[in-house]
Amino acid sequence: MKNSLLVTDARTKKRNAKEARFKAYGLSAIIVAMLALAVLLTSVVNNGMSAFQQTFITLQVPLPADKLDKVGNRDPADMAKVTTIGYNPILRDALVAEVERQGLTTELSAKDIGEMISKEASATVRDRVLANPDLVGQTVTFDILASGRIDGVFKGRVTMESAALDGNTSPEALILAQQLAEAGVIETKFNWNFFTAPDASDQRPEAAGLGVAILGSLYMMLVVLFLALPIGVASSIYLEEFAPKNRWTDLIEVNISNLAAVPSIVYGILGLAIFINFMEFNQSSPLVGGLVLTLMTLPTIIISTRAALKSVPPSIRDAALGVGASKMQSVFHHVLPLAAPGILTGTIIGLAQALGETAPLLLIGMVAFVREYPAAFSPESGLFGEASTALPVQVYNWTQRSDPAFVERASGAIITLLVFLLIMNAVAIYLRRRFERRW
Repeated sequence: MKNSLLVTDARTKKRNAKEARFKAYGLSAIIVAMLALAVLLTSVVNNGMSAFQQTFITLQVPLPADKLDKVGNRDPADMAKVTTIGYNPILRDALVAEVERQGLTTELSAKDIGEMISKEASATVRDRVLANPDLVGQTVTFDILASGRIDGVFKGRVTMESAALDGNTSPEALILAQQLAEAGVIETKFNWNFFTAPDASDQRPEAAGLGVAILGSLYMMLVVLFLALPIGVASSIYLEEFAPKNRWTDLIEVNISNLAAVPSIVYGILGLAIFINFMEFNQSSPLVGGLVLTLMTLPTIIISTRAALKSVPPSIRDAALGVGASKMQSVFHHVLPLAAPGILTGTIIGLAQALGETAPLLLIGMVAFVREYPAAFSPESGLFGEASTALPVQVYNWTQRSDPAFVERASGAIITLLVFLLIMNAVAIYLRRRFERRW
């Protein structure tokens, strides 16, 4: 026989070779993508893991009554008149005394030794004294922040060569810091304040944290959840189950698909025009940010919900109608529960997308420097009024500052944001696999 199924002819070999090449191209694309992702994650992790560690100085600080409580009545209102400037020499003298107690010698002056302490430390000690006035007159042990340059010594960010060219520190300060670390006075340990502390000024990067940004993101996600979910699901149910099929519904469906592809910065312009300029909501409040992200998330939720409703077999609807159920009963009692896993998955993915958005929030002014935690829910503060920020905006804010410690913290914030997104996507995958029905 000229042609046989048992013998591979030239055309079959050529077709098989093309298929093998196509598989190789696909595998190569996956490998390149994974390598790029690995390089990106390695870079972020290497730069950001040190943000979760912070250098502290353990000091025995005398709290003299003649300086901190001049009236002598231990009244926090009177003691509050002593500002952080009044605490600076107390902490400086405590560190100088600790250096002498350890038997260390240095050419640094008392002022230069005091520069090794963070400018945030005086505020920390002051807050604790005002919270417990009975500490005045005692010698209390404090774990206070070291300055950003001293912190950088133990993280490899500051070297002897860079210190010699830096007006904010000196090689002698680095040597003294290393000696104090060997004596157990200075220690680098896990920094819980990175997750709870608010942002800090350019002069104290070692005190900057994500607390306000995490709270602002939480506020906005609550707004998105309570608005986008019911509106998106209700719209999807109407379009998929009840709306007549005509040119108007076709137009609506096309526009929903188009809105899902609109760049996010356009939603920021829309929010600026409607919610701030027209409705006169407070700029940079979590409510405005949540409303903008709701508009951006709605198309994603509607599209995923409609896909989940379509995945329910028509036989379910027909069976419900056949036993006497109304159209609404068949949808809400049978179709919607079966489509719930897909709806929840789409909602979580939409929330994860909203959590990582930056451009629309920048346009509505959420780039403001926020030093204090917003108050609880009230018309003047918190969710509705007070200025806030969000995790991706905080990353952007830190990358604009010159101190290398802020670059470290920006990478740490990226890791935190990626962890949140990973958790949300993992929950979405779990819900889909846990409750998914295969027909």
